[in-house]
Amino acid sequence: MDDPMPITDHLALPLSEVTLRASRSSGPGGQHANVTASRIEAVFDVDASATLAPWQKARIAARLGRRVTAVSQDARSQAVNRELALERLRERLAAALAVPRPRTKTRPTRASRRRHAQAKQRNSARKQARRPPRGDD
Repeated sequence: MDDPMPITDHLALPLSEVTLRASRSSGPGGQHANVTASRIEAVFDVDASATLAPWQKARIAARLGRRVTAVSQDARSQAVNRELALERLRERLAAALAVPRPRTKTRPTRASRRRHAQAKQRNSARKQARRPPRGDD
């Protein structure tokens, strides 16, 4: 369980910082589901992590909270559910740490401004054609 879980290209989280809990799964499965603890819950305490930098802790806490949880009860096997829960936890942490690229301001091109003006003129002409004729006396 000392194998680190890669989160991003530059960050790997040791599995010792992730708490795994097993419980009985809900839903279909017959007698097997009634006697096996195949549901896995992976819990990561952001504040207790020694791996994350303070800015990473703040970013994750702001987006996901102080405790990040991922649950899996999709498979009948506890081992498969463990892998699924850890993968879901990894995806949530990676998404929380992702910094979106800032938007670059752009201006409309001359051609797009011309097309916009022509479309407005067409709409105006269409609406003028709908009006009843003026009674010039």
